This record gives sequence, C-alpha cells and structure tokens, in this order.
Amino acid sequence: MTFDADRLVSLLRDRLPPGVPLQLPPPCLTDMQGEPLAFEDGVLLRMRFPVLPRYQNPLGYMQGGFIAAALDNTLGPFSYLIALPSVTVRMAIDYLRPVLPSETAIVCEARLVERTAKTLFLSASVTGSNGKTVALCQSVCQLVA
Repeated sequence: MTFDADRLVSLLRDRLPPGVPLQLPPPCLTDMQGEPLAFEDGVLLRMRFPVLPRYQNPLGYMQGGFIAAALDNTLGPFSYLIALPSVTVRMAIDYLRPVLPSETAIVCEARLVERTAKTLFLSASVTGSNGKTVALCQSVCQLVA
C-alpha cells in the first residue's frame, strides 16, 4: 500500500474522537514540505523533509531548530496515531553532525519505545541524504484525555 500525505491525514482523521477539532495537515508540516514515507501501526513513522536554503544557519548548515521542527513534525503525528490526544512534555535532541548544504533531504524516523496508561515514550533519528545519522532524539508525550 502506498503511504503518502493523504493516507497519513486519513489515518489521523479516522482516529479522531468525535468533536475534536484538528487542522490536518497542520501548517507547520505543510510549510516544511514533510513527506510521509512509511508507517507501521504502533511501531514507526518515517518522514522526509527537504533541506532548503532558507533553513541554513550562518555556516550554511541546516539550523538545529529546523531539524528539531522536522523531528516534532514526525513525532507529533506518530504520537497521535498511537493515542489521541497527547502533548509533548519533553524532547531531547543530540546533534551528531551537521546537515550540509549539498544534502537534499533529511529523513526522520520515529519509534515507540513504551506506552503506559498516560505516557508515550518515543525515540527518533534523523538521517541525511548522505546516509549518515545527523541527530538522535528522545521524546515523552503525555496523554491528555
């Protein structure tokens, strides 16, 4: 089965409780041109984001805040696909190497580490188009319902 943006939005809408208003896809994801690549229910969500010149820091590398936003734009939908609604209460990122201006995209992969009654523990990695790991992330999401 093809997994694309329409499929991601459809899955999210199907899992929404009645009366929960969400803007799907959210503007932050649309602006970053996130492209869903793969989804395994309760296991992982993989998204690709282009490396755009407007994301560069003064050194010409992709600014860490945009890498963090790409991670958040992957972890957020993934957490909603696991349990709605939830909010991020902690996100820690370790940057391993820069994303060079010659790279065309990064791929973020979110995975479920553990789920308790009120908390999701997630991990994520970012890989550059050169195949090297750029960043690692740990995230904690609190279920609010």
